[in-house]
Amino acid sequence: MSRDEKLKERWEVLIQRLSGRFADGDTLDLDAIIYLIGVQELGQLDRKFKKDDKINLMHIAICRLLEPYGYYEFDYVDQEGWPHYTTKEQLPFLKSGEQSVLMKEAIVQYFIEKEFIE
Repeated sequence: MSRDEKLKERWEVLIQRLSGRFADGDTLDLDAIIYLIGVQELGQLDRKFKKDDKINLMHIAICRLLEPYGYYEFDYVDQEGWPHYTTKEQLPFLKSGEQSVLMKEAIVQYFIEKEFIE
């Protein structure tokens, strides 16, 4: 099985599991999954978030997801419990489809590490 086929298979399994658990069977999109990862990384699961907080949660998730690729590095957690990252390397220019594949790869790897999928 090719790398792309394996990614597609794992992505479908992940979408089904997350959608069943968090969206009452509706299909979660990429942004929703990034948001969920941000909430998970913040660790404040029972909190209501404002619009600005939601953007910051997505930023946390993207930094965490791209950290293994060398683009970001964890720096510290502030007094309110929010993690902060520093940029190690600028992201290359990627077309929309390439961005999507990179994020899907990073998300799949994240959930493999968390033992949510295989």
